[in-house]
Amino acid sequence: MSLCVDVFVRDTNGQFRVLDVPEGCDDSAGFESWRQSVWGSDTARSLGARFLPVLAERDLYVEAHEVVDFLGEVTLLRANLERIATTTWRPRELAEHRSQIERRLDNIEATARRAQELGAGVLIW
Repeated sequence: MSLCVDVFVRDTNGQFRVLDVPEGCDDSAGFESWRQSVWGSDTARSLGARFLPVLAERDLYVEAHEVVDFLGEVTLLRANLERIATTTWRPRELAEHRSQIERRLDNIEATARRAQELGAGVLIW
């Protein structure tokens, strides 16, 4: 199984609706195992990440008013990509692991930017 990253909107009753992924965009946020091994890792937590580590316990809902802070966390993790790649469990070579994390951060950031433009939230599930 894989984690997906999507934009969501809430209606007046607080119910959410996931928007379709635009053509040409990738909604992959990593492997299901990454909930604990990458996004919820001790390394991510030690860097000060507070959104993505939630995935170790449950799906992540970033509300519209939190998207700017969430983008800051993505920037923080990207700045520490080498540390994350070298200290998290990987079934493949380091270069491939690093590349996969970077691609997923790209997808997460692109989705968060779409959410920001729409005044919407981000869901990783």
